[in-house]
Amino acid sequence: MPATGPEPHALPGDPELAHAAAAMRDAGHWGFLYDDEWRLVYVTDDMRRVLSGGDELAQWRVGHVFGSPAYVGDTRTWFFGALAIEQVRAQVAKVGPLMLADLPGGREQLRALLDPVFHDMVDDFVPNDQIVASFQGTMPGIGGPVEISYLATRLRDSTGGFVGSSVIAKPALAMSMIGAMTSMGDLRHFERMQIAAKPSRRPAAILFADLEGSSQLARRLPTATYFDLGRRLVRVADQCVIDAGGLVGRHVGDGVVAFFLAESLGSESAAAAACISATRALRSVVDKIAVKNDLPVEDIVLRFGLHWGSTLYVGNITTGGRTEVTALGDEVNEAARIEACATGGRALASKSLIERLDAEDAAALGIDHNRVSYTLLADLPTATDKARRDAPAIAVCEI
Repeated sequence: MPATGPEPHALPGDPELAHAAAAMRDAGHWGFLYDDEWRLVYVTDDMRRVLSGGDELAQWRVGHVFGSPAYVGDTRTWFFGALAIEQVRAQVAKVGPLMLADLPGGREQLRALLDPVFHDMVDDFVPNDQIVASFQGTMPGIGGPVEISYLATRLRDSTGGFVGSSVIAKPALAMSMIGAMTSMGDLRHFERMQIAAKPSRRPAAILFADLEGSSQLARRLPTATYFDLGRRLVRVADQCVIDAGGLVGRHVGDGVVAFFLAESLGSESAAAAACISATRALRSVVDKIAVKNDLPVEDIVLRFGLHWGSTLYVGNITTGGRTEVTALGDEVNEAARIEACATGGRALASKSLIERLDAEDAAALGIDHNRVSYTLLADLPTATDKARRDAPAIAVCEI
């Protein structure tokens, strides 16, 4: 019974099972594949990523029988926590009748294969030889057990012989709801969020942007108009961040926070360059946002603060109501101070961010390291009291 490490499972040796495994893998399903005696022969990468709680592949042994002692042991190693034995019993109650119909040795063979904790259930099983069967179950989740829908399908070869079963899982949420949720997001961003699923220290460029004079604008405009403006603004800002390779952080009022990880973009220079590119892209569409809301362009002015975080602690915070990327570190607060000083629609970038750029990236952005002139934040005419107090010695330039 070999143990699998972080590498993908090899396709099964049986050609029919190998074809089924490849199809589940290529379709991105959460899936398990069992042979004709209900030995596990394959688990899709996407299923294993879910159970690792991130982008890694959870270890999962192949070769053991569903409901066996080895299976019970595996259910206790998952990132989000072990399944309670009552939950595993509920799974076996659904799959056991399928196994009973397939195993040539009937109840005695099934009882011998299952963990003793399930033996009292075997006599109550009614064999289920349906080609397709569905059932509900649970998996570990961040806030507790998550309802899952399973679809088990018996597989046959070209002669009609039984070769095994596939079990495909999905959240119990209706596909119409899943489709609506994913259609509102960008798949590239969902994939990047997986990198930050497990919090850790990650060097990154930080972008803060905020609407200047928002309080006055909110008082002057009808509430519905101001809401529409805010919604359009954050949608456009998020798309600029995503297109540049960044991660969208918290939205606070009319503000946008984003992080550009060196880990996902390939280098510190690439992360700094992406942060600057996202800023320029958003600045270039601000006037269009004003026009779409029938506002003078001078009413929509954004401040930008760009900074580098060498020791940021970045990760996802997920609750029953939302999931978001956040970061902790002094540099986050410093980026906010830089942004507050960038009045008049300016974009201020710290020296520590600009000097992350290598010669090639700097040239592509039209930045000459030898000609950049920096000013201490405390010396800016627009410096706020908080900036003078918290980050007076940070050197910044306009980009």
